Amino acid sequence: MKLLTPVKLGSLELNNRVVMAPLTRMRSAAGDVPGPLAAEYYAQRASAGLIITEATQISPLGKGYPGTPGIYSEEQIQGWQKVTSAIHAKGGKVVMQLWHVGRISHTSHHPDEGLPVAPSAIAPSGQVFTAQWGQEPYETPRALTAEDIKTLIGQYRQAAENAKRAGFDGVEVHAANGYLLDQFLQNGTNKREDQYGGSIENRCRLLMEVLHEVIAVWGSDKVGVRLSPYGEFNDMSDSDPIALFNGVIDRINPLHLAYLHLIEPRSTMAGGSDQVAENAPSTATLFSERFDGQVIMAGGYNKDNAEQAVNVGHADAVAFGRIYISNPDLVERFAANAPLTPYDRSTFYGGTEKGYTDYPTLA
Repeated sequence: MKLLTPVKLGSLELNNRVVMAPLTRMRSAAGDVPGPLAAEYYAQRASAGLIITEATQISPLGKGYPGTPGIYSEEQIQGWQKVTSAIHAKGGKVVMQLWHVGRISHTSHHPDEGLPVAPSAIAPSGQVFTAQWGQEPYETPRALTAEDIKTLIGQYRQAAENAKRAGFDGVEVHAANGYLLDQFLQNGTNKREDQYGGSIENRCRLLMEVLHEVIAVWGSDKVGVRLSPYGEFNDMSDSDPIALFNGVIDRINPLHLAYLHLIEPRSTMAGGSDQVAENAPSTATLFSERFDGQVIMAGGYNKDNAEQAVNVGHADAVAFGRIYISNPDLVERFAANAPLTPYDRSTFYGGTEKGYTDYPTLA
């Protein structure tokens, strides 16, 4: 089974091609610090070829949900050090996903910083989680100024440095699922008229500047990036996704990143639904071959179609999300052709051990 064979992504040497996808679980302690349960949770899944952490905010203003972890304070760095140590003790590899939610936030998460920020002052449709775990309509965000953008790029670099101090094997820049970097890429959310808006080149500018700063810390062979072409999650849209994401990939190709992480749009909502979109375009077919390096595919994969994707060359590795929540020994279950434990969606977000560290492994 090729899915269970080793692969090298940049300088990351993986024991297998089974990747634990980034999964928001909203269980961090006060100060957005990952606690002992997080170390146990990730260590349980250390047989994955690679673990990508839950999205981790680079600054207070980057936070959009209660209970999500950060990587901007000393306490957070120390909390993550315990997580990486637990994973490495079991022979696993882990990268941190660097995150800024942009407009998908609420003032209650960062009262000192005020309104959420975005490329343009356009409120998303729907409702947002407040710091009190309630739901309210989205606020209209504040458009970032040129000076704000300089500060933001510096925060990405500092977060990359903090992740290195915390013992990670690399980092992934989250530019998908309708969060800040994706908001700059897509013209449904980016209506700017400066150097960060308008043309595809301009809309790619922030992502490229962030990647250059993160690469300066880590080296390109330990940096990945996540994109979600055709994704509509968080009220996203673009007038020409093919041209946009071809343009993004063409611009990142010369960087020689460790990997490109692509999400299939067939999963209609990121974590919000079990429904699979009918007749959704195939990101793997449309975009994976345009990237010159290694590709991780994600979005509704199971063992069989993941193996097929690896065999036909649409993916070098495949990320699994929901089934990794309920099957900490997913690699071993794939190897034994064992049945999978079903997940309990009601325990995905918030809480303690239940639905987090108490799923069984094979006897």
